[in-house]
Amino acid sequence: MPLPGHASWAAGLKAWRHAHKASAGRMHMSTAIPAANNLSSVNPDEIAHFSRLSQQWWDERGEFSQLHKMNPVRMQFIRNKVLEVQREEERDANEALPLSGLDVVDVGCGGGLLSEALARSGGNTLGIDASPSNIAIASLHAAADPALASTSSMGSKGKASLKYEHTSVEELLVQRGPASFDVVCSMEVIEHVDNPRTFLANCASLVKPGGHLFLSTIARTPLSYFLTIFAAEQVLRLVTPGTHTHSKYINPDEMTEFFLSTPLPPDDGAAFDKSQTSSRTASRPWISRLYGGAPLRTEAEIRGMIYVPWNGEWLLVPRGAPGASVWAEACNYLFWVRRPVE
Repeated sequence: MPLPGHASWAAGLKAWRHAHKASAGRMHMSTAIPAANNLSSVNPDEIAHFSRLSQQWWDERGEFSQLHKMNPVRMQFIRNKVLEVQREEERDANEALPLSGLDVVDVGCGGGLLSEALARSGGNTLGIDASPSNIAIASLHAAADPALASTSSMGSKGKASLKYEHTSVEELLVQRGPASFDVVCSMEVIEHVDNPRTFLANCASLVKPGGHLFLSTIARTPLSYFLTIFAAEQVLRLVTPGTHTHSKYINPDEMTEFFLSTPLPPDDGAAFDKSQTSSRTASRPWISRLYGGAPLRTEAEIRGMIYVPWNGEWLLVPRGAPGASVWAEACNYLFWVRRPVE
């Protein structure tokens, strides 16, 4: 997005320092946030905020314009990682429909921007959201497309399969049980939830062995405060003020550390049906170790996203770009991790 001048930068830096001081001592994901699965991740204030904006989901010039522009990059990353794994394992890779035959869930689907794209890529897709208004808008928009509207249930052969449910990830885990999906996506959601460790653990628990978890969020840095709050909310008014809370942003190294140190799925989750305990596989971290501070590419990957204002589009930062961990992942980034094959 276009950046304000030097005076605005100085004002933004001052505002960040004030916000940073105000949030000092708050719990971030990597420190003391409780990990118990019986904690809800749903924040009623966040749900109310996005419910009020639900009518704007499919306005490409409105409140969610940046998500519309970001969506092709998110799908590019998802498509590439799924195909990459299929090729490395010498499985048949469907270039046209890379998610063909896979059960996919979009957690915090909003108005369905990503869900529709996942379904069109062949996935048997379920979109869930804690806001009934978002689900209503997503369902209405999908109904306008005959390729999507023709499927009332998942798994219709030869057609895009898309279904929506008003529910939370905790409730879905109770309903479907662990290891129910080949691909779990949650884009631009974790920075809006309560108890992010619980949220991550529940999302991870939905993934089948050998399956994929895709996330995107924002790093907690001075740059992200300046771009996403000071510039986007306060100066340019691209999004409604109050949409983001800088202290809830999660840094890439915190995300990596979670999957490096946390055994998944959790053994003591209250969300699980205790009758299934004997059938569940042993818990272990999904990232075995770091090499030069980064996980193995076959276990997890972080890729930054940058907005190019003169083109009006988002770009996926190339793998191995010099200094990417410093500049490209200092604001918006994508995170992929694979559940070990057991």
